[in-house]
Amino acid sequence: MRTRQLGTSGLMVSVVGIGCNAFGARIDETRTKEVVHAAIDAGVTLFDTSDTYGTGSSEVLLGRALGARRGDVVVATKGGMDMGGANGPDWGARASRRYLRKALEASLTRLGTDYVDLYQLHTPDRVTPIAETLSVMDDFVREGKVRYAGCSNLTAWELVDADWTARTTGTTAFVSAQNEYSLYNRAAEAELVPACEALGVGLLPYFPLAYGLLTGKYARGAAAPEGSRLAAGSQAARLATADWDSIEALEAYARERGRSILEVAMGGLAAQPAVSSVIAGATTPAQVRSNVEAAAWEPTADDLAALDAVRPAERRSYTTFAPRR
Repeated sequence: MRTRQLGTSGLMVSVVGIGCNAFGARIDETRTKEVVHAAIDAGVTLFDTSDTYGTGSSEVLLGRALGARRGDVVVATKGGMDMGGANGPDWGARASRRYLRKALEASLTRLGTDYVDLYQLHTPDRVTPIAETLSVMDDFVREGKVRYAGCSNLTAWELVDADWTARTTGTTAFVSAQNEYSLYNRAAEAELVPACEALGVGLLPYFPLAYGLLTGKYARGAAAPEGSRLAAGSQAARLATADWDSIEALEAYARERGRSILEVAMGGLAAQPAVSSVIAGATTPAQVRSNVEAAAWEPTADDLAALDAVRPAERRSYTTFAPRR
């Protein structure tokens, strides 16, 4: 497993990270332990969770599964989303000093640790000034409860504003941005990717397999396999409205190179600018191993050029800046 610097920070992460949103929701404690240990054995060091995953159960099960191996991995969690009153009233100001303090302390207790390696603002509340959010993140770092601060679901302009605010106020800056990004949905390339490049922020894509559409499990006009994520419920609509022209073009690209669509989805995304680690969920040890093996594919410059031709990157209308070091 390759490791990379998270942005321009001193935090090193595995190229494949494990998204823990299934822990306590779709898999129980026994299966969670199997997935976590299979990941560590495969070289994965980054585990990404949130207080909202299972309303805290994901953090509890991750902490228990890690046990004595806690110090060997990077634990990333998030705060700032609606917890349904679990952290008391929030009045919509979930990026505030008051709320994030409560959220972090609760996460530490559930994880069974006294620090998290990466604490991410899960989403902007657009009520609290970003200066206040960064100030409390700075307090967490100085107290030793958080090693690095990151963000999730911010727009490019919000990320740039946060970076400018941190530099002008002398507080902790976000070292990472976690947003939806895949070779199926490349909207992040229009503004977010160049912003991350310019600021030296590491991008952590979630939904890299586009809800499973880039796994090879599904086909145009065919029913979803029984028990699969898109077989029923609210996720079934994603299969019904899928852009099969794009999916099949990526599958053809993979076949031309003797690769699987999973290898293209994972390895191709990991090779994109600003990407530090690809966050992929897993519910079985076999899924973990498949994702890790897929990300081992490192496309050449010619492969990347051809990949952009298959599904052209979003048209960019910005000036390219050298990353700030």
